[in-house]
Amino acid sequence: MSEEFALRPLLPEDVPMLAEIFRESIAELTSDDYTASQQDAWSASVEDEEAFAQRLANALTLVATHERQPVGFISLMDNELVDLFYVHPDAAGQGAGTMLYDALEKLAAARGAKVLKVDTSDTARDFFLKRGFVATSRNSISVGDEWLPNTTMEKKLLKEAAR
Repeated sequence: MSEEFALRPLLPEDVPMLAEIFRESIAELTSDDYTASQQDAWSASVEDEEAFAQRLANALTLVATHERQPVGFISLMDNELVDLFYVHPDAAGQGAGTMLYDALEKLAAARGAKVLKVDTSDTARDFFLKRGFVATSRNSISVGDEWLPNTTMEKKLLKEAAR
């Protein structure tokens, strides 16, 4: 089903739509793991669209599209940290996230990364476990007036990079 999706680099005009994907993903996909006030604090972190745009631009950011419209994105900081990874709820579970992650892992390995790390939400934890990540620490991070739990995970890329 992933053939319905295309992959491309971030374009400056994507930022408002990616901020919307960020907010919608949190609102609709994380309610089993986070309270409404935690979701609100998390979503508010993209209110400063200029800072959000800078964060995306300072990373290797890939965008998944469907019919040329963004449906998800992933960003890699310092060639080893999966920084942002969000898929619109309408595209969740249809292959866009897998396509984004697989492309990012291949790019990181090709650029010499030996490991990938992520501070994953409780909602996305299983996605990363299925891809060979292991938990290294449990965290509680301050976002606005809320504390949100997440898990630091990593995956060694030595075998993949050697192929």
